[in-house]
Amino acid sequence: MFIEFQDDMEVISVHNSVEDFLSVHSAGQHDPEVLILDIGLPGLSGLEGIKVIKNVYSNIDIIMLTAYDDEEKIINALSSGACSYLSKKTPLEQIMDSIRIVAQGGSYMSPSIARKLSQHLFNKSSKPPVQRLSTKQEEVMEGLVDGLSYKELASRLNISIDTVRTHIKRIYNVLHVNSKAGAVSKYLKGL
Repeated sequence: MFIEFQDDMEVISVHNSVEDFLSVHSAGQHDPEVLILDIGLPGLSGLEGIKVIKNVYSNIDIIMLTAYDDEEKIINALSSGACSYLSKKTPLEQIMDSIRIVAQGGSYMSPSIARKLSQHLFNKSSKPPVQRLSTKQEEVMEGLVDGLSYKELASRLNISIDTVRTHIKRIYNVLHVNSKAGAVSKYLKGL
C-alpha cells in the first residue's frame, strides 16, 4: 500500500510464492523492473527462486526484503543474483529509497546487513587502507558503507549536502567508479 502512494512507482502485482509469480507473468508482457522478494516463502524459497526468476527475467533487479540476516543467506542471495538485501526492520522511507536506487542501476543494503557483509569479507580487526582518499573522503566512504543517505552523511559530518556530493564525485574519480556500489566495493577491497 505504501508503494502505491509513491508518484514514481507502480505495483504490478503481489504474489505469495515464486511459483505463483512465474505462473502469472510471462516474460515480455509488462516485465517488472524491480522485484521485492522474501526468503521464507511456501514452495521454492526466495533464495532458490532468485536464479529461476533471473532465468526468465534477466534484466529484473531483485531486492531481498527479509527477516533473515545471517551471513550465509546474505551471501547466497547476493551471489545468486539479488542486487540488494534489506532487513524487514528497515523503515518504509528507506525501502522506497532502495527501490529508487535499484531502479536507477544502483544497489542498496540495510546498514546492519552491509556491516555483516563487510565483516564476512574482510578481517574485522584490520581495515584495508585506502591510500588515495583524503581523511574527509574516507569519512564520507565510511558513511556510505554504513548505508547513510547524503542528508544523513551531511548531518554526521556537519557539512552541507552539496559538499557531500562534491566529495562523492571526487571519490568516484579517485577510485575510477561511477556508482555508490562500485565505490563501496573498491573501498572495502582497499583499492
